[in-house]
Amino acid sequence: MNGRSYRGMSAEERLTERRERLISAAYTLYSDPGFPETTIEKLCASARISNRAFYECFSGRTELMQVVHDRCVHETLLSVAKSVKQAPDTLLDRVEAGITGYIDFVTEDRRRARIMHLEVRRAGDCLITSRQQAVKAFTNMIETIVADRPEAVRINRHLLALGMIGALQELLIEWVLADDPPETDRLISTAVHIFHRSFAT
Repeated sequence: MNGRSYRGMSAEERLTERRERLISAAYTLYSDPGFPETTIEKLCASARISNRAFYECFSGRTELMQVVHDRCVHETLLSVAKSVKQAPDTLLDRVEAGITGYIDFVTEDRRRARIMHLEVRRAGDCLITSRQQAVKAFTNMIETIVADRPEAVRINRHLLALGMIGALQELLIEWVLADDPPETDRLISTAVHIFHRSFAT
């Protein structure tokens, strides 16, 4: 690819613009009909680019899925961190703010919820590392919230964080797949209840 401009855009700018169009197309198609059903041809048709241009941007569907998933995770982490920062400085208030912020942000766009909690699994073993990195990031956030809190002395923070992540994932998979999905307020109250019971003496 040369560096000549075309329609006022450099080669690098054109590549970036095509990548973003593919990411946008994947965000929609990977959520519906889903990752296994979405071909490169469908992605290219939606993004209005050629198959050749696709391979100038990504090595294949899996790399594109990883980019979409990682962006969803990054945006969610930023949103949850903001919610926690604005909460009163007590353990339960901060945890409730984090849970509420997470569920509200993820379910705000059904595509985000489906990609983060269902389609990344359907993509197979090739995205295990991406999933593990996401779990680690959210685990670190929860461990930070409960760090140095007298209430958490009897609790293994790492295991508690993993348990909370597992509960949230299953609640959101239910929300994505159910014919009659539960209200998000019910998801939040259930997750908060699970955390409260973790500290019951």
